Amino acid sequence: MCDSDSDSCTDISSDSDTSTDVKQECGENVPFLSDSELMSLSVRELNLHLRGLSREEIQKLKQRRRTLKNRGYAASCRVKRVSQREALEQQKMELQREVERLGAENAGMRKELEGLGARLAALQRFARGLEAGGGSLLATAPRLNTASVITIVKTDNQLKY
Repeated sequence: MCDSDSDSCTDISSDSDTSTDVKQECGENVPFLSDSELMSLSVRELNLHLRGLSREEIQKLKQRRRTLKNRGYAASCRVKRVSQREALEQQKMELQREVERLGAENAGMRKELEGLGARLAALQRFARGLEAGGGSLLATAPRLNTASVITIVKTDNQLKY
């Protein structure tokens, strides 16, 4: 409202549908500050815009600014949290695949180790049989899964096996 005996008068009216405030000075209807303007102003610039307003109006605008800034911070935290979660889920999947690969590799090595242990035991039995000197050499020979090799030697039109 404007008084005729006052140089400057202000009235802050706020639409419930929009979040823009309007500062009215004698005969003027100028948009005061939108939400984006309110958030982007430095404290010094904001204080310049707030000159001539009542303490209550200043407090409301500053609280509005703080609320808007907090919303922005919360939104950026949510985005960061979602992206970190996606990255961690990707890392988890990669680690699970590696665990499966290492488990299969481990199982293969265990099987190979069992085979080597069985071969060692057979060779030790064979060696003990040789030391004891008992029985024929063929009776104590270990039964290994090896292929037999036949050597063919050719000499002067004769084949020997």
